[in-house]
Amino acid sequence: MAATAPASRDPVTTPEPEDPDLALADTVVRQLFLLTRQVKRSAERHRPEMIVDMAGYHLLAHLRFGGPQRAGEVAATLHSDPSTVSRQVTALVKAGLVERRADPDDGRASLLAATDEGFRVIETERRRRARAIAEVLGEWAAPDRAALTDLLGRFLDDYQTFEARES
Repeated sequence: MAATAPASRDPVTTPEPEDPDLALADTVVRQLFLLTRQVKRSAERHRPEMIVDMAGYHLLAHLRFGGPQRAGEVAATLHSDPSTVSRQVTALVKAGLVERRADPDDGRASLLAATDEGFRVIETERRRRARAIAEVLGEWAAPDRAALTDLLGRFLDDYQTFEARES
């Protein structure tokens, strides 16, 4: 009798977790992954209209909404390596979207801030994204749109709380 090879752990054929809570969480993770991939694809489709790449957009948006910050703070918040942030900042400064300002609390340090042009770029991209999402949700009932918004906000808040406890 020939020995059979052990079953491979092929992710496509691996059964769902048996615990209903884990199965639900696995489905949420998969849906979030697919959503993120779809959003990235959409951004790629609109790349000619975009002035900055996705990484630059996230950094610029962070400065737009978080205000001027040191590069180290930006790197920590974006969970990025400081050298990566430095390269992105250099490109954004060169494009006139970010500027370095003297830190009023420490003359040896500088703060990064979005320029007026940086604000314009972020607002243009935000409107483009908002129009796309509005069109996708256009046929949803108002209570469903509100529920999605509320649940996404709640999930994000709870996930951030969880991460803060874990670190």
